[in-house]
Amino acid sequence: MIIKPLPIAVALSLIATASQAQQGMDHSGHAGHAAPADHGQMNHRSGDHGQMDHGAMDHGSMGHGSMAHPPATGIAPGQEPRSPVPTISDADRAAAFPDLAPHHMHQGGTHFLFLADQLEWQDAEEGSALAWDISGWVGGDVDRLAFRSEGERTNGHTEEAELQLLWSHAIGPWWETVAGVRQDFKPGSPQTWAAFGVQGMPLFGLETEATAFLGEGGQTALRLEAEYDILLTQRWVLQPTAEVNLHGRNDEARGVGSGFSDAGVGLRLRYEISRQFAPYIGVTWSRAYGNTADMLRADDEDVSDTRLVAGIRFWF
Repeated sequence: MIIKPLPIAVALSLIATASQAQQGMDHSGHAGHAAPADHGQMNHRSGDHGQMDHGAMDHGSMGHGSMAHPPATGIAPGQEPRSPVPTISDADRAAAFPDLAPHHMHQGGTHFLFLADQLEWQDAEEGSALAWDISGWVGGDVDRLAFRSEGERTNGHTEEAELQLLWSHAIGPWWETVAGVRQDFKPGSPQTWAAFGVQGMPLFGLETEATAFLGEGGQTALRLEAEYDILLTQRWVLQPTAEVNLHGRNDEARGVGSGFSDAGVGLRLRYEISRQFAPYIGVTWSRAYGNTADMLRADDEDVSDTRLVAGIRFWF
């Protein structure tokens, strides 16, 4: 068979067609499977999607923080107009801080109080003793008529007894002056004294009294007293007490010497069944000093005494 040569134009066309077919079928020896994209070799700095330059995109310069959305009023946040603060006038100050009416403590009317601070049985060496310390007043918040009484009976005999009638005048919320008379019934013959003093509460729960006395025959005396209520619970109260007596002259008939005469302390624990009524138990200790102690020794009596006590405290 005789093969006729192809025309040159047809041969060139066939060669071009075969070359294009080879390039489209085989990149790695398997037709139809493209190799995975190599992102490490992709030039991200160009502008097309296959070669995007993300490093060239300056997100910091895009100003996202400044892309604020203004309110409907067209005023940026924090730029809203504020009402001016008005100037405070004298009339405004007067309205905010009005003058208070003067405080008159006596506007509360007339009141009264009776207090049996100590009404107790004592275990004395000479036998059982009944002792009392009561007080009270009637009047207003500034001026009052007051009384005090204390004493002791042992085995049915009155050993000590006194009564004071006083006019008290408040000189502050916690202090008042007192003035009046004191009448001693025992020991010895009755004796009358003029009384002057001050009483008050320097600390909450601490009650103090300081009273000076001027007696018949130029006798003088000073008595200092204090008691303190310690609230252990809402009902249990511990009350320490103290008393000191001083005299200006010897009075042998009443067994009193000049100078620092005697002192006594006590400790009582009470249970308040109500605020107005409370039984208690405790212990007291007293001692004579100076010339008073010498007089007791001369009569062969003890200069100190310790007693157990039990009693009730009430007020109304």
